[in-house]
Amino acid sequence: MAEWQKSDWRAKPRVQMPDYTDEAELKAVEAKLASYPPLVFAGEARRLKAQLGAASRGEAFLLQGGDCAESFEQFSADGIRDTFKVMLQMAMVLTYGAKVPVVKVGRMAGQFAKPRSAPTEVVDGVELPSYRGDIINELDFSPKSRTPDPHKMLQAYTQAAATLNLLRAFSTGGYADVHQVHAWTLGFTEGEKAEQYRDLANRISDTLDFMKAAGVTSDKMHSLQTVDFYTSHESLLLEYEEALTRMDSTSGKWLAGSGHMIWIGDRTRQPDGAHVEFARGVQNPIGLKCGPTTTADDLKVLMEKLNPENEAGRLTLIARFGAGSVGEHLPRLIKAVKEEGANVLWTCDAMHGNTIKSATGYKTRPFDSVLREVREFFGVHKAEGTIPGGVHFEMTGQDVTECTGGVRAVTEEDLSARYHTACDPRLNASQSLELAFLVAEELSAMNVARQAAAV
Repeated sequence: MAEWQKSDWRAKPRVQMPDYTDEAELKAVEAKLASYPPLVFAGEARRLKAQLGAASRGEAFLLQGGDCAESFEQFSADGIRDTFKVMLQMAMVLTYGAKVPVVKVGRMAGQFAKPRSAPTEVVDGVELPSYRGDIINELDFSPKSRTPDPHKMLQAYTQAAATLNLLRAFSTGGYADVHQVHAWTLGFTEGEKAEQYRDLANRISDTLDFMKAAGVTSDKMHSLQTVDFYTSHESLLLEYEEALTRMDSTSGKWLAGSGHMIWIGDRTRQPDGAHVEFARGVQNPIGLKCGPTTTADDLKVLMEKLNPENEAGRLTLIARFGAGSVGEHLPRLIKAVKEEGANVLWTCDAMHGNTIKSATGYKTRPFDSVLREVREFFGVHKAEGTIPGGVHFEMTGQDVTECTGGVRAVTEEDLSARYHTACDPRLNASQSLELAFLVAEELSAMNVARQAAAV
């Protein structure tokens, strides 16, 4: 069989991608991107793969979260900081409850493109291309704004590079030091979960004080002062992905240089399609969204294509069925994985199957439905004797009102107050923290059950 090349996807059927009107302009942008440095490096991707392999065995847990679609207009250092901060909080809660390391992966520094249910939309009798994310076109409903513009890939690269620069500084420059656990409260001043977090922070601080008194020096505690923080996005716009793909000189393998982890969406997982063809050839960890229409046969083919060497940490299956449907679909996919003896990491995306339109016209996600799907995900894995290795959320550190419910009881009437998303509704900081406590409780219960079974 011919050796894989990064442009091989171009010979395959493509879906959910724009048609650029000026081919010469597109080629010029691709050439420019191809001359830029990659955003991530092979050693980082290999390290993430090893950590995801640990999560697949129950020795770690994956927390993946961030924006539904990054915005050029809303880009700010404060926004990056707040999302990073709430993920640190969630990871602390999960680590304390699960007693295993938490692998932190942001939907950041590349999550610019979005699949759409229809290629066009009609407003007041006018039909225009759908908005596909800032890397492709603009949200404003006008012919000029909705025309795909390849130059937006260059702006996306610049923003992704700046985001990564700040994330790396936060991760290693002292901001992520666990001794700052009280500084991560994000202004939570009321509510049961805020009090739970403060109590947890006090216990961690007491433990650190004890370690210091016992002679554990700061040199030995260096691992508590920094964190590994990785980036991920849906590899939807393949012209952008190909332009940033590089040959790793150490291993001789291709690397998608746009992010540490890339995933294939539920709408683009055709076994013979362009997106699967691209993903199969790069060494990055790959995510695969699995929805209600994913068949066991399709999953078996995809696992063989995307992870032919059955490498631990290479393939993450991201279940997204919707509350009330997990018990119907997840067991049959788990059975397919068992039949193949496949190494996979199972995670739960409790967001995408629970989107509804509110009575006020806003797209939203009821927090109770998100919680229910998480519980169902854990319940099925407990029944099947398999490992629930992670969660995948659309969330932000901002105090938005996009998902209803939670301890602050966001109502449908509240949605208009701070509804800032360009695409899908996100959990706010308070809802994200509440969810982390629920997941920690589920993980803690599973650990207790495992220990009891081992006795």
